[in-house]
Formats: sequence, structure tokens, C-alpha cells
Amino acid sequence: MNKVRAWIAAARLRTLPLSISGILVASGAAAKVDAFSLPIMVLALLTTLGFQILSNFANDYGDGVKGTDNADRVGPARALQSGLLTAKELKRGMIVTTVLTLFLASLLIFIAFGNENFILSVVFFNLGIAAVIAAVTYTVGKRAYGYRAMGDLFVFVFFGLVGVLGCYFLFTQKISDLIILPAITIGLLSAAVLNLNNMRDRLADAKVNKNTLAVVLGEKPVKLYHCLLILVAFLCALVYAFFKGEPWLGYLPMVAFIPLFLNVIKVFKSQSPPLLDPELKKVALSTFLYAALFFAIAMF
Repeated sequence: MNKVRAWIAAARLRTLPLSISGILVASGAAAKVDAFSLPIMVLALLTTLGFQILSNFANDYGDGVKGTDNADRVGPARALQSGLLTAKELKRGMIVTTVLTLFLASLLIFIAFGNENFILSVVFFNLGIAAVIAAVTYTVGKRAYGYRAMGDLFVFVFFGLVGVLGCYFLFTQKISDLIILPAITIGLLSAAVLNLNNMRDRLADAKVNKNTLAVVLGEKPVKLYHCLLILVAFLCALVYAFFKGEPWLGYLPMVAFIPLFLNVIKVFKSQSPPLLDPELKKVALSTFLYAALFFAIAMF
């Protein structure tokens, strides 16, 4: 495998549809109030992809140098673990990705606020800095929060609340009362993807003291937690559609929960953690389907 393919593998393309789901939902919600802007949407998508790729590089690096990625690992081989990229190369990749992403974030903030609102520009740039720190410190450093059962919380906050509410504010420069509901939906479904990953790796992580929430809760409670994530996400999406007074077409995004409920059944029946690996893609793509339908109907 050449270096280009190694970097593509380290970027983990299969995680990217999930990362843009919040932007699609925020864009759709903005379209419903006639506040949609294509330049803002495009820059928000590129910025979000930058943060996700940075997180993937950092995760590869952090787990690699800590020895967490070893022969016991169930999922796809990592770049550092496999020797495709060195730790030094991954560090450089993280630096370049950070610079490019913050540049995109600056353009996004300027287009959204211009020169007229310096305070909001500073607030959103600091949110970008916080996103960089969160992306890196998930597995990097002695106090990496991914090793302290806090990964789910950070994913919920940055993929859901910050991703949806923040992007919606860039479009409208205000927050409506109901936008919090789809933000919670995206945040919980994103946490469900991480939880599946952690359930898959639970036994291997426990051996190397990576205390994810799956390790802390144990086999049966973490399955109940997973069910709760999907169920509450569904209820929030349903309540949003109801109180928005959507016509029947507005409920179409709910079809994305059919494979999600099937996933819950699969999780409860599964007795082998490796069998959960294909479920990650299913939940991530179902989340993307919900967001894509949400956006498409709003633009219709």
C-alpha cells in the first residue's frame, strides 16, 4: 500500500457520513425558516470533515503509541499499528489537518458574521479550538478522556449539540426552541455508533485499561444503554416532527429508525463482540439517512 492509500485508510472514510449528518439537519432546519445559505453549508461540511479526519488521525496515533491497538483488536487495522504510517508522520498529518480546518472555520465564521459581530466571531472561533482539542485528546495524552469513559459525552456534545445548534446559528443567528430536539437525535445516534465500537472492543480495551463506558458498564448494562440511546433519539425526532406540525412527508426521515431498531435486536442477541463490527456502518449510515431525508424534505 502506498502512502496515499495509507492516509486514506487513516482518515477512515466510513466515519465521514456520520460527521456531516448534523450539518445536513441544521441546513434543513435553516431552510424551513428561509435562512439557508449554500456557502455556509459547504464550508460547514468541509470544516466538519476536517475535524472528523483530525479526530481519526489522533485516534490512530493515540491508541497506537499507548499500545491499545494490538493483536487483540477486533476492528480494521490502524495505520500506525500496521506500520503503514509512522508516529511522526501521523503527528505531521494532525498539524496540517488542524491548520487547514481552522482556516476553513475562519472562512465560515467570516461569511456567517462578516465584520459586523466581532464577539460572535470570537465565540465560534473558540468553539473551533475546543473542537480541535476534543478531537486530539480523545486518545492522546495521559488524561485522554476516551480512556476515562467520557467519549460518549463528548461525541454527544460536539456531534449533536455543537454541530447542529452551532451550524443552525451560523445560518440564522438565533436558536429556535425546537432545534434542540434533532440536535439531541443526532448526538445520541452518534454516541450509539461510538458505543457499538466500544462494545466490539470491550474485552480488548479492558486488558489495556482503556476504560470506555462499555468497559465500565459491562456486557448487559451497556446493551440496555445502547437501546436507550436509540429509543430517546427516536422520540426526540418524532416529537420534533409533531410539534413542527409537519405534513405526512415530514415524517419520512423516521424510516431511518427501522434499521436502527433492527440493530438493537441484533445487539441484544449478539454473544460475540466481533459480530458487532458490521453494525457500526449500519447505524452510521442510518443516521446519515435520517439527516439526508430531513434536509431533502426541507429543501423540497
